[in-house]
Amino acid sequence: MTGLTVGYAGMTHLGLNSAVAGAERGFDIVCFDPDVRVIEDLNRGDLPVVEPDLPELFTKNRARLTFSAEASSLAACDVVYVAPDVPTDDRGGSDLSGLTSLIDSAAGQLRADAVLVILSQVPPGFTRGHVRPALTLYYQVETLIFGRAIERALHPERTIVGCADPAEPLPESYRRFLEAFGCPALPVRYESAELCKISINCCLVASISVANTLAELCEGIGAVWSEIVPALKLDRRIGPHAYLAPGLGIAGGNLERDLSTVLRLAEQIGSDSSVPRAWIHNSRYRKDWVLRTLHETVLRVTQDPLVAVLGLAYKENTHSTKNSPSFALIESLPPCRLQVFDPVVPTDSAPHPYPIGVATAQAVCEGADVLAIMTPWPEFRDLDPGEIAKSMTGRTVVDPYAILDGASCRAAGLSYHTLGVTDA
Repeated sequence: MTGLTVGYAGMTHLGLNSAVAGAERGFDIVCFDPDVRVIEDLNRGDLPVVEPDLPELFTKNRARLTFSAEASSLAACDVVYVAPDVPTDDRGGSDLSGLTSLIDSAAGQLRADAVLVILSQVPPGFTRGHVRPALTLYYQVETLIFGRAIERALHPERTIVGCADPAEPLPESYRRFLEAFGCPALPVRYESAELCKISINCCLVASISVANTLAELCEGIGAVWSEIVPALKLDRRIGPHAYLAPGLGIAGGNLERDLSTVLRLAEQIGSDSSVPRAWIHNSRYRKDWVLRTLHETVLRVTQDPLVAVLGLAYKENTHSTKNSPSFALIESLPPCRLQVFDPVVPTDSAPHPYPIGVATAQAVCEGADVLAIMTPWPEFRDLDPGEIAKSMTGRTVVDPYAILDGASCRAAGLSYHTLGVTDA
């Protein structure tokens, strides 16, 4: 026992994974959400999100986790995080009303010596706008990644803390909680912390745009992007952990939101925004790579094709379909027959009039004219190209993330297409 009780308000992806990580570090955790049904599900052990290791750690630490739909439960806490996921619209705009409501609910219950921490991602200026008398308020930059949320929550590289005055020491209770995670804490002013998260994501978007642009050049001139990446990562100015995998544009909602915020702020202060606008244009163009490939290889020459799609989630190890490349593809295929499989996303969520669901990844190939692997789920790597070839009517496999071995696919008689490599 640590002697501290920590609260989390908002039991969506961010709040739940962060709360379970806090329990794993030995703290008693109070989990509040005003939605009674969410709390009832959690008390039964029904988790609303899919994440590796989350069910196991939830069960392991169940005795340290208290779930309540009453805001008064937060009165027992030394530190309270307000941590709901902030929904975004199709243009990357944030709806902060739910977050504001939870801040008000939590602030009204805190003891005089307790600390309130905003963990949800917010635009610069938001935290300072919620400063009020007798409230000790901080903003902490969240760095969770869908599909790696528990890992990131348990083992952060650093903690960036937005403060009213960065020169002032952190309250003892908050400091003790952060120290349990064994990483440096970087106190900065509120606005710097809020912009820091956006800055991190802009660097990621820049890397994605570089990888996508140069991978397409590889496809046209006979180079292989995967041969170039190791040389880049050995350059100290780029580094071994650089995000250089080509993909189908940016997805998930968070990166789009941050680019939208940068454009809005640039317009407000009269700053140049041509670079982030170019990133957005590059993302939209690259998202259509699979559709262009399907048209060139199958759709324009095959009557009434059956298209098999593996994966609906926007990335592996998550249930989220926000801005999913798979959904973007399917929305462009209403005249085609569609056969789909995803390990966690239900078939009827696919934006198609008559999607055909199947029970296994292998079954989706049956009778298909073309197979598109749209989500890099690890289990798809176990598919046998020989069995795929036997099941399909056509020969075309479009595998942007190189889940399958290209040489094995070609040896099985399949026409294999992936990002960053000349079709062969």
